[in-house]
Amino acid sequence: MDTKMKALYIIVNVGFSEQVVEYIRSQGATGATVINARGINGIPKDILGISVDLEKEIVLTLIDSEKADKIMESIKQNPAFKSEAHGICFALPVDKTVGLN
Repeated sequence: MDTKMKALYIIVNVGFSEQVVEYIRSQGATGATVINARGINGIPKDILGISVDLEKEIVLTLIDSEKADKIMESIKQNPAFKSEAHGICFALPVDKTVGLN
């Protein structure tokens, strides 16, 4: 089925995904997938000789393009998203879907 949807990816520090899911649901998202991940930056951290990477969570949702743009704009305006959650957000266009109602 041809769509006017976007795949919205929101990457945050571990522990912030539930807040993100609640927010995107309040903005019209009907579902989300939370994926556990680990962040690797250019400066490795060693604690007692053990390399430590930051745990991340990726919230993925397929959503109407207009709603995705609205969510991204509000995330951009939220200072807690950058300071506490250390989040990033991006969207990719979705050309076709199968299995969505």
